[in-house]
Amino acid sequence: MSAYDADAIIVGGGLVGVATAIAVAKAGLKTIHLAPTGAPDRRTSALMMPSVDYLIAAGLIDDPADIGHPLTQIRIIDATGRLIRAPEALFDAQEAGLSAFGWNFANARLLERFHSVAATLDGLETRNMGATAFAAGDVGGTLTLADGSTLSAPLIIGADGKSSLVRSAAGFPIHEHQFEQAALVCDLDLGRPIGGTSIEFHYPDGPFTLVPAGDARANLVWIDERATLEAARSSGPEALAKLFAEKSQRLFGSIQLVTPTHVFPLSTLSVSKPGRQGVVLVGEAAHAFPPIGAQGLNLGLRDVADLAGALQGVDRTQRDWADKASESYASLRAGDLARTGTMVDALFRSLLADMLPAQGLRAGGLWALRLLPALRKQAFTIGMGNR
Repeated sequence: MSAYDADAIIVGGGLVGVATAIAVAKAGLKTIHLAPTGAPDRRTSALMMPSVDYLIAAGLIDDPADIGHPLTQIRIIDATGRLIRAPEALFDAQEAGLSAFGWNFANARLLERFHSVAATLDGLETRNMGATAFAAGDVGGTLTLADGSTLSAPLIIGADGKSSLVRSAAGFPIHEHQFEQAALVCDLDLGRPIGGTSIEFHYPDGPFTLVPAGDARANLVWIDERATLEAARSSGPEALAKLFAEKSQRLFGSIQLVTPTHVFPLSTLSVSKPGRQGVVLVGEAAHAFPPIGAQGLNLGLRDVADLAGALQGVDRTQRDWADKASESYASLRAGDLARTGTMVDALFRSLLADMLPAQGLRAGGLWALRLLPALRKQAFTIGMGNR
């Protein structure tokens, strides 16, 4: 009789954690998901079409129109006032032969949908409890729970965010960089709707982005120095609405705040190898980026898809199956994580660059994207996460 409590244990109750638990259980593993209830997630996620296609294929959603809003265009406006400025650029999904680049979903609605799917799986046990310690073994390891009990499995999956207990206790080295910038997020009602167009105003300290959220509503993601954002936030809703109208160049009429504002610090985090010895890291436990290029949850879902592929390709009658699965997962993820990390870091730093050569390169790049269809098509492929 096995000394293990399950084949796999997933730690972390966010979107990637629940998606992982579902994928692992559907792969035929006896699965325990440690998912303590957290505060409501009022953020949204822009998922590109490959991610949406995965959600549909994995049975996590049915019709994206039931819970999301299509992103049909991306409009970029250089509002930096720098000596060398980029041209305004408009990218249309129809150029890529698509009805939409992706869909914008409310995280809370996605999570509700994922939970409803998880509840139908016999091989998945979900516990409303977190882990307080992890002791890695030769393969997998043992988790100590909040009530003092322990659970062990040959495959341990950390989906527990930037401050991952699993990653730290298993000794995965990280590369991390803290930015001076932070992000302010909230929902707005606009006097003139933006339809399906995501609009990015690029300012010297970061973009001011409006993402379609249906009807006249838009999700705001404003990146700037944290002190600037906190000062704006403390000025009150009326002053904030006026500031938002100015930063959006008064293109959308009156603006009203419909949710509280939240400010999040920005950083990058990565591991050189997201799996070894039966321990696997997914989502922000393995990688975290500023909200640029809509890569966060998209990358996490690609983690889930590759983990499912690694599990399908391993012979679980072998004693070392979990070790082989974690190594296979790390190999599958290596290229995507390296490409995406480099792309997002370069894009974010280019937005903040003050040096004239960097400004010129960025402006020239947007001119090239605007004028060269082949280059624009390649940019669509990279940005959407096509593999």
